[in-house]
Amino acid sequence: MEEAIRVRLEEMTRRRQELHDLLATSEVATNPGRLRALSREFGTLAKSLEAYEKLKKVWAEKHEAQRMLESETDAEMQGLAREELESASRREPALVEEVRSRFLLDDEDASRNAIVEIRAGTGGDEAALFAADLFGMYRRFAEGRGWKVELMSGSPTDLGGFREIIFGVSGQDVFRMLRYESGGHRVQRVPETETQGRIHTSACTVAVLPEVEEVEFVVKDEDLEIDRYHSSGPGGQHVNKTASAIRIHHKPTGAIVQCQDEKSQFKNLAKAMRIMRSRLYELAEEKRHAERDKTRRTLIGTGDRSERIRTYNFPQNRVSDHRLKLTLHNLDRVIMGEMDELIRALMEYDRELKLEALAAGKA
Repeated sequence: MEEAIRVRLEEMTRRRQELHDLLATSEVATNPGRLRALSREFGTLAKSLEAYEKLKKVWAEKHEAQRMLESETDAEMQGLAREELESASRREPALVEEVRSRFLLDDEDASRNAIVEIRAGTGGDEAALFAADLFGMYRRFAEGRGWKVELMSGSPTDLGGFREIIFGVSGQDVFRMLRYESGGHRVQRVPETETQGRIHTSACTVAVLPEVEEVEFVVKDEDLEIDRYHSSGPGGQHVNKTASAIRIHHKPTGAIVQCQDEKSQFKNLAKAMRIMRSRLYELAEEKRHAERDKTRRTLIGTGDRSERIRTYNFPQNRVSDHRLKLTLHNLDRVIMGEMDELIRALMEYDRELKLEALAAGKA
C-alpha cells in the first residue's frame, strides 16, 4: 500500500482515539453542538478504519506465518504456516482495495448532512416545474434510504413549480452520496402548456452543500447584516401583521440568504443561518484546499452550477450523465427516486479516476 495512504491512516487512527477520549469528558457531554460534531467525526473515522483494522490483522497473520516458516523445522508446522500465509495473502488484495476506496472517496465532509439548493434557470414556468420534479426525485430517493428531508426555503409559482427551493437532508452518508449532484440539469419534454406538441428544453441548477455545526465553523456577528421584514405569499393575516421573514447579508462575500417559510422569526433566522454557514464553509474549503479541489474537479467535474452534468429526455425515457457518458433508459423510475444506479456509477467513476491519479503520483 502507498506510504502516503498508510501514514494518513495512522493519523486517522490516532485521531479516533483522541475523539474517544474527548467524548468521555463532561465538557463535551454538556455541549450538544460539539457532542454531535465529534460523535459524527468519530463514527466516520470508525467506519473508514474498519477495513484498515482488518488489513492490519492480515498483515500480522502474514508476518507470523512467515516467521514460523523460517524458524520451524517440523514439516507439519511448516505446512500449517504455509496454509496461513496463503490464506492471508488471498485476503489481502481485496482489503487493500477497500481501504484505498474508502480513503479516496471519503474526506472530512463525507459523513455530513447536506443542504440542497435547486434554482430554475432558462425555460420560464417549465424550468420551475422541472425544479419541483427534481425536488421530488431527491425527496423520494432520500426517504427510500431512511433519510430525513426538511424544507428550508422555497419560492413557489402559480403552476406548482419552484423558482427556488432549498432543503436539508440528514442521515447516514448523505453528503457522500449526494455531492455529485451539483451542477446544471437539463430537461427535454413537451410542456403541459404546449399546444402543438413541440419539445422544449429547460434547465435548473443544483448545489449540494455540506452542513456544518455552529461549533465547527464560526461566522462573525459583525460580518452579518440581518433584515427582518413581512413575508410575502401564503399566510393570510399573519403575513401582514408579523415581520417574520429574514434576510441575512454576509458583507465580506456578498452572500445573501432569505427565509420566510416559518411563521416564527426565530425559526426563519435559524434556518437562514444554517444555509449561510454551509455556503461560507464551502467557500472556505475551496480556498483552503484549492489544489485538492482542482484535482477533484478535473476528475469528476467542477461542481459548478454552470456545468451541465445531466439531461433528462422524457419522450425517449432517457437520462444521460455527461460526466460518465452514461445513458439509462429508465427516466420514469429515476425521476421517482430510483437513483441508486446513477449514484453508484458516479462513485465508482470517481474512485477509478482517483486510483489512476494515485498510481500516476498525482493524488
